[in-house]
Amino acid sequence: MLINNNLVSIRDLHFSHAYSKNQTKIFNGINIDIPKGKITAIMGPSGTGKTTLLKLIGGQITPQEGTIYFHGENIPTMNTKKLYHVRKKMGMLFQSGALLTDMNVFDNIAFPLREHTELPEVMIRDLVLMKLEAVGLRGARDLNPSQLSGGMARRVAFARAIALDPEMIMFDEPFAGQDPISMGVLVKLIRSMNNALELTSIIVSHDIKETLAIADKVYIISQGKVMGYGSPDEISQSDSPWISQFVHGKADGPVHFHYQANDYQEDLLARNRD
Repeated sequence: MLINNNLVSIRDLHFSHAYSKNQTKIFNGINIDIPKGKITAIMGPSGTGKTTLLKLIGGQITPQEGTIYFHGENIPTMNTKKLYHVRKKMGMLFQSGALLTDMNVFDNIAFPLREHTELPEVMIRDLVLMKLEAVGLRGARDLNPSQLSGGMARRVAFARAIALDPEMIMFDEPFAGQDPISMGVLVKLIRSMNNALELTSIIVSHDIKETLAIADKVYIISQGKVMGYGSPDEISQSDSPWISQFVHGKADGPVHFHYQANDYQEDLLARNRD
């Protein structure tokens, strides 16, 4: 059951790492909706918990407070069996690609099919070739991960992420470290695959131009809160000084160049008093 046509609905989410000495909250009561069939971007400065949010949605970690509904069911309260079942409906494209280095391209994509289905090998072969054709790498099926360029590895990881035909895919910095051509290919793939497969996509990224070009909805998070959300046009034209600084890469704004410190002159003279 969807909540207002949102595949994922997050309410009053609080999270901080248990090992944090000062218990600084990564999230302090955030609310986020991921509409079904759309591409939603989660953006913000480094260290604001964007990847952590994906882990919370996937159930790898549990919040201290709040709810994370997927298909109307609260992920943090699921038992292990139920969580594993739900995760089959989610695909994940890791920032590093996370391909298994001792398997070739074909076996990397076949791996989830062999682990989670009882399909015969002849059918698995056809499915793997279909996924590779979709990302333009059917001819690379016998290559090892070490033989792939960065862009190719990311596309193979994409093919593996859709191997089980999930309803939702989470992308963790999909454009990081890519050359302009590879980045353009990934942008086109994410948009075209989302439409063709009727996926729901969540993109965590720092790449403003590429992400805003394909996102339907954008959330900007920082300091444990949602600083703003809306369509790419609304975010680009926001009159919020903080959002404007982030989206347009301004050096001056609410985020200061200097980390908070004592008066510079007093700091320099302090050695004379030590």
